Amino acid sequence: MPENSIPKEAAYQIINDELMLDGNPRLNLASFVTTWMEPECDKLMMAAINKNYVDMDEYPVTTELQNRCVNIIARLFNAPLEDSETAVGVGTVGSSEAIMLAGLAFKRKWQNKRKAEGKPFDKPNIVTGANVQVCWEKFARYFEVELKEVKLSEGYYVMDPVKAVEMVDENTICVAAILGSTLNGEFEDVKLLNDLLAEKNKETGWDTPIHVDAASGGFIAPFLYPELEWDFRLPLVKSINVSGHKYGLVYAGIGWVIWRNKEDLPEELIFHINYLGADQPTFTLNFSKGSSQVIAQYYQLIRLGFEGYRNVMENCHENAMVLKEGLEKTGRFNIVSKDEGVPLVAFSLKDNKRHDEFEVAELLRRFGWIVPAYTMPADAQHITVLRVVIREDFSRTLAERLVLDITKVLHELDSLPSKVLVPASEQNGRNGKKTEIETQREVTTYWRKFVSDRKANNKNKIC
Repeated sequence: MPENSIPKEAAYQIINDELMLDGNPRLNLASFVTTWMEPECDKLMMAAINKNYVDMDEYPVTTELQNRCVNIIARLFNAPLEDSETAVGVGTVGSSEAIMLAGLAFKRKWQNKRKAEGKPFDKPNIVTGANVQVCWEKFARYFEVELKEVKLSEGYYVMDPVKAVEMVDENTICVAAILGSTLNGEFEDVKLLNDLLAEKNKETGWDTPIHVDAASGGFIAPFLYPELEWDFRLPLVKSINVSGHKYGLVYAGIGWVIWRNKEDLPEELIFHINYLGADQPTFTLNFSKGSSQVIAQYYQLIRLGFEGYRNVMENCHENAMVLKEGLEKTGRFNIVSKDEGVPLVAFSLKDNKRHDEFEVAELLRRFGWIVPAYTMPADAQHITVLRVVIREDFSRTLAERLVLDITKVLHELDSLPSKVLVPASEQNGRNGKKTEIETQREVTTYWRKFVSDRKANNKNKIC
């Protein structure tokens, strides 16, 4: 901290100049998070920036808006509610907190049942795919729940419902399905999972439930794929989380968790406080937080309505198809994503023996584009992909521009020598040559080290 104060203009200029070195959020194609909202909503958010959301008695209208959002989203997910019935749910700091809350509810319900039956309750587990977001690993580690992951395979990058149900045992507190994998945007087959799990529950006498992590797809499926059964229409789906700051079209960070009914949220997890005024029930990991994102979510829900959200999602899907077709025309890429799912395009090079996806991502930054390259989880870690997320503010013009810049990068790489040299002493196989998978894994290892070294060097420079 400086010894003396400085003029406010100087403080602003110092920070503003440093922030210019950040990437452009609109060109950050790695993120699902909303990077643009209407000016009218920006005004509402700034007007509420000094309101602490937890002060419900002091800001009753803000609390009412949150409750309206919960009811709107619950009905969007086909919760079994009467016309005058209030939905059970809460606004959270992104889907990470939402998943923590849902997981805690499942754990407590399972523990209560096991205690009543006089059975051990110290080894709970969750079954999910290896493609889950890191927040599931956080929940498992923080709250001491074993995470049983269904491994992936080449060409199938989501959880296999058959394998998932096979892994379920008497200690499974829930099976977590992903509606919109972060790896390739694909929706997992929640309907098949529900049917298989219902059959297993009938055979064993268990009542293992399902949680749907709809962080990315929850605001997409109801508008683009209304006939797809993934939500509370399936009887074993007891809770759903969704990120308002993704395709809910609100700035970071707002999430939502909705329960099927009151019985699915144990009463002992709800706290009642009264030192802020009236009695206030609360079930969150955080206490103080801003009101702006809740207000922004309500603005989007009433401003756009069902028609507006559908139009936005259809436009995103169409732009994803424009990008996909442009990449296919180059003849250089395999498309890993599916047409039905989150509007993104995940793709990999058909031939990455001389140059790979990490080099493509690195060179694209010269044009301002932030396109992530990453390897798939086990057992498909030898597959490397690039991913472009199509958000509301990513236009057709930008999609076409990106294809042109990717083509330029490919032409440049064609003129450069390979960065990955395979020494003869390290060659394997009967004929002295590496297999394609071995080569790909070596390339992946090389680039992981390369990126890690660069991050370390940059950190040392900052220090």
